[in-house]
Amino acid sequence: MSPTPSRKRFLVTALSAGLLVLAGCAERMMTQPAYYSGPRSDHFDGKHFFNPEGESGSGGAQKDGIVRFLEIGAGDTKHVPWPRIPVHQTVPPRRVEGDAMRVTWIGHASTLVQTDGLNILFDPVWADRSSPVQFAGPERVRAPGVKLEDLPPIDLILISHDHYDHLDLDTLRYLAKRDHPRIVTGLGNDRLLAGYGLSATAGDWGQIIPVRPGVSVRVMRAHHWSARWLNDKDSTLWAGFRVMLPGGDVYYSGDTGPGDMAWAREAAAGPRPRLALLPIAPYKIASTPTGNHIDPDQAVAAFAMMNPAFALGVHWGTFQLGDEPIDGAPERLRAALIARGIDPARFRTTEPGQGWEIPSLPRPLTARPPSRKTSTGQAA
Repeated sequence: MSPTPSRKRFLVTALSAGLLVLAGCAERMMTQPAYYSGPRSDHFDGKHFFNPEGESGSGGAQKDGIVRFLEIGAGDTKHVPWPRIPVHQTVPPRRVEGDAMRVTWIGHASTLVQTDGLNILFDPVWADRSSPVQFAGPERVRAPGVKLEDLPPIDLILISHDHYDHLDLDTLRYLAKRDHPRIVTGLGNDRLLAGYGLSATAGDWGQIIPVRPGVSVRVMRAHHWSARWLNDKDSTLWAGFRVMLPGGDVYYSGDTGPGDMAWAREAAAGPRPRLALLPIAPYKIASTPTGNHIDPDQAVAAFAMMNPAFALGVHWGTFQLGDEPIDGAPERLRAALIARGIDPARFRTTEPGQGWEIPSLPRPLTARPPSRKTSTGQAA
């Protein structure tokens, strides 16, 4: 008797999950890795990192359990499948000089910012799947907007955390060999990367890391969690970044849930960003509602708090991690902006590979010197 479709699905999932476990075991022993050791803080208990609000997300993938983790890893996401979307790939300029600024969304969170002769890449992922292996797991439905080999020389890479849709070892190895970029990330990720022959500088929330004269990176608070495999949950620090630049700062929230919005308040406390990169999905999770990501309405609330000149919506329409429609996030974003009376031209989404020239920040007005009176009482 041949197995039923549901039985076949179970067997395929179980086999794929088993292969996934074997692949992970081969990559990393199942003992708890010690990526970071240091003094306790308001977000580190001596062994694990945590969100100061006392909430480590409110659900989503973190609370699904090992069986659901393996099912998702095997490609059984239980979502209505997204269609594949054709992408017009482009070749960015080699450099953008001076105060000019150009941002190119590659796909998902991966974003290229070019300004001041500096090429900055956020969370570069060119993998076909968001998974420990490339034969199973959530598959890319939009190709990267720029071919990896067509990227300009990369000077600085910022990695927000260790999840597979943000940290892609093959991409990092390629760029490290080709360009020798500076890699900046949160605590513990430097040791994780060192295990694969990659050098990185790690910082704690609030720490400023110099890049070159006039350019530095502040590691910023985010509300999320971390795990590379089954045995290393919250062993590395998740983070956002403020890249401080002569022509105006670029802020990237990293993956973040709303929490108590302290991360947005801290971002608002600094100079007005010229550009913010804010995630807008996933927001419709089939399992327990997630506290690990912000939705478009929450992204607009954060935008209103920190008041950047412009923002780009990222983390949508590439890997299907939620049940929202493939282009649901941009549509909800526009509706949320209009509802708050914010010009949608200031907070946009773009197609992968589409460059957006970011206008300069308004220059502060120079005070007019007081008029000098002549002996006749007339202004000179």
